[in-house]
Amino acid sequence: MEDLLTRKNEIDRQIQQLYKQRMALDQEMTAGPPQGDLRQLLQDAIENSEKSFPEYATVACQGVEGAYSDAAARKLFQYPGIMFFRNFENVFSAIESGMCEYGILPIENSTVGSVNRTYDLMSEHKFYIVRSIRLKIDHNLMARPGTREEDITEIYSHQQAFDQCDRNLRKRFPKAKLTMCANTAEAAKKVAESNEAGKAAICSPECEALYGLKTVVEEIQDNNHNYTRFICFTKRPTIFAGADKTSFLAILSNKPGSLYQVLKKFNDIGYNLIKLESRPIPDTEFQFMFYFDFEASVYHKDYIDTLCELEEECEMMEYLGSYSEKI
Repeated sequence: MEDLLTRKNEIDRQIQQLYKQRMALDQEMTAGPPQGDLRQLLQDAIENSEKSFPEYATVACQGVEGAYSDAAARKLFQYPGIMFFRNFENVFSAIESGMCEYGILPIENSTVGSVNRTYDLMSEHKFYIVRSIRLKIDHNLMARPGTREEDITEIYSHQQAFDQCDRNLRKRFPKAKLTMCANTAEAAKKVAESNEAGKAAICSPECEALYGLKTVVEEIQDNNHNYTRFICFTKRPTIFAGADKTSFLAILSNKPGSLYQVLKKFNDIGYNLIKLESRPIPDTEFQFMFYFDFEASVYHKDYIDTLCELEEECEMMEYLGSYSEKI
């Protein structure tokens, strides 16, 4: 048995090494300085990026008009040319193909936590976060005109919206069927186009006018302080003026104290670590990567040195971007 466990551990180690090699190949295939030259990448991005965030851009969003990503795009850009795509993967593909310059996707919610699919795709592809925004999310339950609350037998929405409204749904609609949609605005569109009675959608207030629906229940979310953070990302390493947040992912050495050494660097330099989350590495047994968000101006005299020192502490580190957040 001991021999089998030894062989199993060795296979796990090889899988982790192969995953890191694949990540390195992904990095080599992207434009700009190779990820291994983090110092050069940061210097070039700080020196060569435009100073101000653009007012106009072609932006890829998931869903249809009235989606929360649509609202995020319109708050980030003064004149966005928005193109809608069915799923998260298509948003990334639109940027890779050059169809759009920026993409916007949700990354975490204050009620139910991270949007793991966005994190997984950020790791799988090579993109850089250039701005983030926090939106207050007020979900309304809507139906076709004339529908009463007691008439509702089926509710359409996205899983995140269902999770954010879970307690109220169980209390007010315990027998209603919950039907998943790719997006809350798509749910509203389906209800508007349906000829069947008793259907409703959990969606944004903007969908009422867009799709000719009527609000049955206002603010059906469980928590009135319900916020979603969206990231705006692009293919080229870009750091706009005023960037004071940085995100990266890392695989740490499988030895005691490896996470402590990384956290100690944040403490020693005085940077505020605002997020630390672990995610499983695909095709491994309980091997994890870590996502870090921290606050620090990119113009701080030790900023680049600190990131490079952090890279040395990690088995693998992937820089995800430096940006400011709009509230």
